[in-house]
Amino acid sequence: MREISPNLIHELEKHIGNKSIAEAPPYLITDYQKLVRFIARLAYANKDYLLFFRGQPEDFLNKANSSTIYPSIYRSEYLRSDEINNRFRILQSASKLLIELFEQKNLDGYDELRKKTYIQYSILQHYEVCRTPLLDLTHSIRVACSFAQISTINEFSYVFVFGLPYLTNRISFNSEHDLVNIRLLSIAPPDALRPYFQDGYLAGTTDITTDYFSDKSQLDFRNRLIAKFRIPNNDGFWGEHFSKIPEKALLPSDDKVKKLCKSISLKLDFEYQPEELGKFILAWNELEKDLVAYAETISDGVRTVTSASAVLNKEIGIPEHLIDEINQLRIYRNEVVH
Repeated sequence: MREISPNLIHELEKHIGNKSIAEAPPYLITDYQKLVRFIARLAYANKDYLLFFRGQPEDFLNKANSSTIYPSIYRSEYLRSDEINNRFRILQSASKLLIELFEQKNLDGYDELRKKTYIQYSILQHYEVCRTPLLDLTHSIRVACSFAQISTINEFSYVFVFGLPYLTNRISFNSEHDLVNIRLLSIAPPDALRPYFQDGYLAGTTDITTDYFSDKSQLDFRNRLIAKFRIPNNDGFWGEHFSKIPEKALLPSDDKVKKLCKSISLKLDFEYQPEELGKFILAWNELEKDLVAYAETISDGVRTVTSASAVLNKEIGIPEHLIDEINQLRIYRNEVVH
């Protein structure tokens, strides 16, 4: 993708100095309304681009101490050709399973899903089934901040601002910038609830390929960074008139496509990673033992990982999405054993 040189507002220009946006530390903003005003000024200063946002639990840095924001399929400091080819094989298998299950369940959107690879990849990425060449983004500042906060129990979270070409269609291709942008609100099947609650978009390079080793940095979305912010992970950040979007609203439990995608993840694990299942069982046993032991220091009578999770959620505020992931792992562990 083409690297951009954004126009910075005075405060950010002073903060960054002679570094690039990716190299500079995130700019601290402790108030949501102030953040919205900052972004309004950035949008006005960068009229050639449409701004998108991404909330993360941390600012992931490479060895050069620079932010790096790759789509999941390309993430790794040293990614061998056999590994990237294997990741794409898993992606193709997941796409095939997704199409088959949509047909079996008679879900709306099957015909379009079958014809358009980018829709398949979008659903698999958005529901975290497997690695894909697409990056999750949102057009909502509030969604990005909410996601950043529910994804961590650390003191601070991070919000990234990207400048992308203006949209022309539900799936927008821009050959000059070597980018594709998918508007999930227009293209996701109606049974896929999550994208509609998250104002979800996905973006990636137009020529999806395993042959990128001459310059992997062309796949890094730090090339499109306009700003990055550090926000406090507390309710005080939202002030009097705003609030964080609840996790149950961002990740609705009655999402049919979420359940369908969970079954795909299980099938992929058995098909592609049988040698890892033994390691998973051992790791789960350690996790279960540690969770129960820690919960027992807080409340008497804890004997199971389910009761331990409930205690830790109530007493120390472990986010609900982590509790849900622990429960999903428990179910998966039972499937593996049986």
